[in-house]
Amino acid sequence: MSEQRQNQQRAQQQSSLQSDRGRTTIEDAAVSKIAGVAAQEVEKVQMGGGATAAVSGFLGNVTGAVTGGDSTGGAGSLTSGVSVEVGEEEAAVDLTMAVEYGVSIPQTTEAVRSNVINRLENLTGLSVTEVNITVRDVQLPEERPQLDQQQEVEQTAREQERRA
Repeated sequence: MSEQRQNQQRAQQQSSLQSDRGRTTIEDAAVSKIAGVAAQEVEKVQMGGGATAAVSGFLGNVTGAVTGGDSTGGAGSLTSGVSVEVGEEEAAVDLTMAVEYGVSIPQTTEAVRSNVINRLENLTGLSVTEVNITVRDVQLPEERPQLDQQQEVEQTAREQERRA
């Protein structure tokens, strides 16, 4: 019964993208950002593939702050490791990430996949056909302080940017 209800909800969501009053188009960038945020909502996941990606994301944020570039508070990091194909009613997502050492990769990737599908279908009305995940790296405990420090610096930069 719940599967039938889900199919009805999907049909209603899809019909809300196209109606006799107009059509709603959702760009790849919007879908990428939603997918990136949804993936990072799962604990022990670092999008983009580990410490190297984290350091390059940090450097990009610092460069943007210094040059007055991207003022989205690091929105580029939200889509790091995310690639999407968006049609009129469907979307496919490819994710690249690192997971923390000691967690079950199959359980973690399934949690990411479920959360991304749930968020995208509920927020956009698109039907997600697939979420392919590549685990590029395993984050070791000694890498964790680097990532924590990066997040603290990014948070401080965002706060300073808001005050300016």
